[in-house]
Amino acid sequence: MTNHSETTGPFESNDISGQEPAATSADHATQVTLRTPAELADALPYLLGYRPEDSMVLVALHDHAGRRGRFGGRARLGIPATEEDWEAAARQLARGLVTGSERRGARPERMVAYVCQEPGPGESGRDVKQRLERLAQLMRTECGNLDVPVIEALCISDGRFWSYCCPVKGCCPEDGSPMGLPGTSVLAAAATYAGIQVRGTLRELRARFQPWETTAALEQEIALDAAGMSLVPRLLDETARQEVAEETLALAERIIRCYGTAAPVSGAHPADVRDDNLLADDEAATLILGLQDRTTRDRAAAWMEGDEAGPALRLWRALARRCVGPYGEHAAAPLTLAGWVAWSMGDELEAREALAMALAADPDYLFARLLHQACNEGLDPEAVRRCLRTESARHTTPVTKERTDPAPRTALTEPPQTPAPAPAAGIRADDQCAEPGSRTGRQRRRRARNAEGDDGRQTARAKGDRRRPADTRPRPSATRASRPGTRSPITTRTRAVGPGDASAGGAGSDAGRPQPEGNG
Repeated sequence: MTNHSETTGPFESNDISGQEPAATSADHATQVTLRTPAELADALPYLLGYRPEDSMVLVALHDHAGRRGRFGGRARLGIPATEEDWEAAARQLARGLVTGSERRGARPERMVAYVCQEPGPGESGRDVKQRLERLAQLMRTECGNLDVPVIEALCISDGRFWSYCCPVKGCCPEDGSPMGLPGTSVLAAAATYAGIQVRGTLRELRARFQPWETTAALEQEIALDAAGMSLVPRLLDETARQEVAEETLALAERIIRCYGTAAPVSGAHPADVRDDNLLADDEAATLILGLQDRTTRDRAAAWMEGDEAGPALRLWRALARRCVGPYGEHAAAPLTLAGWVAWSMGDELEAREALAMALAADPDYLFARLLHQACNEGLDPEAVRRCLRTESARHTTPVTKERTDPAPRTALTEPPQTPAPAPAAGIRADDQCAEPGSRTGRQRRRRARNAEGDDGRQTARAKGDRRRPADTRPRPSATRASRPGTRSPITTRTRAVGPGDASAGGAGSDAGRPQPEGNG
């Protein structure tokens, strides 16, 4: 238990490991001490790497090498809208973090719990604290059932925080204690010194992938219709389809080069506007439809490292924003590519969000499911990179059909000619994370399959007097994404003092998916 009335409780954080400048030695690791609930509340964005909204979060504490309470894995879930789902959510969160930590060989000894939600209309932060008290208690109960006690449970709302664990009546203000100004805490200073920046919210990150809702969306939809009419006959022809693939990749490569030489701008939104202005509607339509072909998409995934990776990620974001109106399902391809490149570049937070959104757009999209699972389980993306490098080298000459010859494969390699299996009930990402009791994507209509089944594609449906290929017909947009987990860019060591001198420290972070994702 932390000391609520003074700053003497040794809730200590060791270092922000793994994020120090390259020249910094282990002997000069940044030491941070968190002594109060206020400092614990301020630390949450640095533990996750972003500012959580509508979130229930657990942070594991470990005893290691004589140090007690070092921060370990983190797990986050969105708060379910209905109270009936709270118990299941708390159980899923607690079990996911504990079992994930055990899988990594470090069962947590204690936990710190958070519930974060902004007030609704006519509601105050105090009302939120009272409304979420049962959820916090359920989190404590579920952790206790696993023999991992929660030493502190905090509610953060409307710029204030409350403790659910303070044993002293009248110790904590009923209206909560104000949060410190962002960037003014000891931990914020240590993070700045280490070159670490905390992002905004997951909502702001998802906005970079969501389709346009402006008047420009209508023009983009018209361009997609026109491109579909011209590309459909060619995509249905086996030989012409390879020509479309080469044209798609050549156009994508040209846009990537253009993005790479564009003048830099400051800020995510201005940068996205710049990229949108560099991409014409007809070019975006051609790329979106061309990437529906699995072979073309896999070859495009090879732009994953070096100078190409950054501009490629910007292009995939821009294409996801162009999947407007009935073309929402088409976003699965660019979102999956964006998630893959972000993961390859070490940005697991953006990777999980993009992949979760891809699964929301198309729950059967196998490549996204495989990548999402691998990212959540903390696998090394280098195995996938090696496979893609090998496949890229094989494509020195045009390929006219799906490969049937043996190729190096990893656990993430999508098997050829195999329809995607039905998705699990709810894509679990906390990280983000799907809310228990909710569906992460709409019920997908059953697809009609080609009688020959040559590559698992469905036949085109006639609409009016034009036809679209199976992988390019428009569907109602699905922009709601599961809130995937995120590994914090900070691995923070912290010592916590409670009834048993709980301290916390820098183990790798498990961003809060149902399955924790850091070094538990």
